[in-house]
Amino acid sequence: MTKEIISTPLAPQAIGTYSQAIKVDHTVYLSGQIPLVPETMTIIAGDISAQITQVFDNLQAVAQSAGGELSDIVKLNVFLTDLVNFPLVNDIMGRYFEAPYPARAVVGVAALPKDVGVEMDAVMFVKEQEYPL
Repeated sequence: MTKEIISTPLAPQAIGTYSQAIKVDHTVYLSGQIPLVPETMTIIAGDISAQITQVFDNLQAVAQSAGGELSDIVKLNVFLTDLVNFPLVNDIMGRYFEAPYPARAVVGVAALPKDVGVEMDAVMFVKEQEYPL
């Protein structure tokens, strides 16, 4: 078993005792992302749609840093402080994913870090890189 810490400046830096992601062999465990803008480490301005979009952008940056893409995500967990925003998650997710979609859970929660409206984490499977001889 090989274990690798994944870190990229293109996604928000960890604000606690965790890594952006951990890669174990071909599986990558992406930590929860909230709508922080990586360059400023502040919450993105705008409504919940802007927050959802920023979270997907953050997940994409971490996925790419681990050698994958969002299409390699096999399990996505979405946490919302207001489930009325669930249709927006579906609409925006459709801009980032194509069928076959990952398995997914959407959970309503009372609160999230920094009083944001959305957080997502994921599990991704990446194939071994093949290099031409």
